[in-house]
Amino acid sequence: MADTVPLEPRHVVEAAHVAQQTLRPAADRDWQVKAAALDWDCRTTLDHMVGAPLFHGTNLAMRSTKRIPNVRAANPAASVADLIDGIECSATILEQLALAAPPGTRAFHPSGMADPQGFIALSCNELLLHTHDIASGLGLSFEPPAELAELVLRRLFPWAPKEAPPWAALLWVSDRGSLPGREPVGAGWMGHPAPLSEWDGTIPRRPA
Repeated sequence: MADTVPLEPRHVVEAAHVAQQTLRPAADRDWQVKAAALDWDCRTTLDHMVGAPLFHGTNLAMRSTKRIPNVRAANPAASVADLIDGIECSATILEQLALAAPPGTRAFHPSGMADPQGFIALSCNELLLHTHDIASGLGLSFEPPAELAELVLRRLFPWAPKEAPPWAALLWVSDRGSLPGREPVGAGWMGHPAPLSEWDGTIPRRPA
């Protein structure tokens, strides 16, 4: 399916809805527990999920060429329920900015000069993976729609194995899961948010 249907701006709102549907029933849990293998607790991770699409959207709107300050700081006064609601708000802002961006728009991201689709992929990835992290910490079951996971995987990680189920592969490329017969990716993983036509066939890594 991902070979014929492109990742579109609407998919970041879909990812937000998937996250909300998973997390809302657990809003009254103890969110100070650790989020899976992250250094953050679940509430900090949730706060980050609200900020990530705004960070991506700000760079896209400004056509940034270098790192810029985050426009949203963490909000320790917000309730968990408010933060869960905020995921959709920030995702919608990014969606609309991506829809309005002229062809050829590029902006800075630490892993490459992203195009609008690349920023959508980055935010979808953030929302899905961090929902997984929180769900693991809170003891919730979570698996996103396979088509959405595959769209994100093929856009952001074109080197990912095609024979693996897309969600399992997305967890593997982000050092959150294992795949039979494959070595762990390790903590230095990166995606490719620049246009796919610019991928040189190598697997990028964060500098040591």
